Amino acid sequence: MLDELIRKTIREMVGGGGPPVAFLTPKGDRGLFGPESIAWKVHADFMSMMIGGISSLILQALHPQALAGVWDHSSFREDLKGRLGRTAFFIAATTYGSTEMADNIIDKVNQIHKNIKGFDEFGRPYSATDPHLLSWVHLTETRSFMQAFEGYRKEILSSSDKDQYFLEMKLLGERMGAKDLPSTYHHTNEAIKDYIPELYFGDRAKSIFDLLENFPSKLAAKPFIKLISRAGYLNLPDWVYPLINRPTPSFFERLAVRKSIDLVAAPVREALKDGVAAHSLRRVYG
Repeated sequence: MLDELIRKTIREMVGGGGPPVAFLTPKGDRGLFGPESIAWKVHADFMSMMIGGISSLILQALHPQALAGVWDHSSFREDLKGRLGRTAFFIAATTYGSTEMADNIIDKVNQIHKNIKGFDEFGRPYSATDPHLLSWVHLTETRSFMQAFEGYRKEILSSSDKDQYFLEMKLLGERMGAKDLPSTYHHTNEAIKDYIPELYFGDRAKSIFDLLENFPSKLAAKPFIKLISRAGYLNLPDWVYPLINRPTPSFFERLAVRKSIDLVAAPVREALKDGVAAHSLRRVYG
């Protein structure tokens, strides 16, 4: 009963249907990374991935040209759940899917990007195939996912394991068109900081913040979604808060949110234990 309620609440946030049977075939196919990869470990935790997903969306919204592509060519303002769901499926398919599934969705997204171009809010041209913008999206996503995993998953990764994650994800980012991506945690954080002069917290970005803080949902799902959104906000780098004219969260605020996440994480992980990662393991090992 509780498991089904949790799954229903999660579908309220990101969509999705029944068991992910598409990940069961073809037998023996290891996909792009394989079960021994750090990507499989990090991306298997729904709680930290959702928190990381929220913080990466916030960061991406601060780059006017990256935001313009979504602003002009996406229905995310009317269908935020659909946007999160599509992103979640892309991560699932490229991490856990068969080689064919991963290749197909990479090709599909790359084809879509070819038609996304225009002018940002300052009148500057942008293109979704621009390696500089693609790198920004990749850097903010991978940093956010790892930061959330460290903060909310009770599992310690060694420094070499963390770096291995960024090396693995670099291969995916480059297939999406990004170039010269860093292959360590430290250099990823440094590369993100290089973009600071390009960032802008204007009306468009503010509307994204408002949308995420007031995520459209049914009443029963609101407390859970509000908590995830707050954790995503706290998952940002400290240098972001002055940029968005907000105080840096206190130690006690972070602690309170972390404890709240701990309380809900166990039943959520139990409810999702037979999810995409588990199905994919059965595909690989039979």
